[in-house]
Amino acid sequence: MSNYVKSTNFATKDTLPAGDANKIVKGTEIDTEFNNIATAVSTKADTASPTFTGTVTLPTGTVGVTQTYGDNDTSLATTAFVQAALAAVYPIIYPVGSIYTNASVSTNPATLLGFGTWVAFGAGRVMVGLDAGNAAFDTAEETGGSANSIVVSHTHTATVTDPGHAHTYAVDSGSAGVQVPQSGLRAEAQVATSTAFTSITVANSTEGASGTNANLQPYIVVYMWKRTA
Repeated sequence: MSNYVKSTNFATKDTLPAGDANKIVKGTEIDTEFNNIATAVSTKADTASPTFTGTVTLPTGTVGVTQTYGDNDTSLATTAFVQAALAAVYPIIYPVGSIYTNASVSTNPATLLGFGTWVAFGAGRVMVGLDAGNAAFDTAEETGGSANSIVVSHTHTATVTDPGHAHTYAVDSGSAGVQVPQSGLRAEAQVATSTAFTSITVANSTEGASGTNANLQPYIVVYMWKRTA
């Protein structure tokens, strides 16, 4: 009740000379003072377990009693209580090894969340799920691939060779210059032809395009952080 002002200044009355009528303390003055005190008391909060109404404003620097984490009653929460609650919840959401991403804010999560040790993660890389059946993806944080892979400009060729061949044809018996077996009326004559090595080269159009950053999948850039402690 530091803002309470007395209605009657009793100390001033004491300084008045004897016989001064104002020196006398009247019953009405005592009654008024008592009523004012009663009204002031009824509008103040108790020091123990107070119940506030309206908008409660605490003075700057006020220190309160920190409640036990896990309380779910209507006790007022201090900043220490809030920090304790966050420290208990965030490790569940972001345990060590978790990845935090943000599409617009580059601030370290230790500052944003108020806990943990975080390091920038995966610069220039996309994430892929672990696949125990694929040697390229069977270990956590295994890396591979290249943003600068290129498809080299190239030409395909095909070569066909003819080492020589023979033709076989049938003739009637008795044809000039043909020896006919005694048991048949027709015979086969074979003419062997030996040819020089023959090659046929077939070329298609040139394919591929050499260059960097020409073989990237569709992507979107974000800030990534990994919690290490």
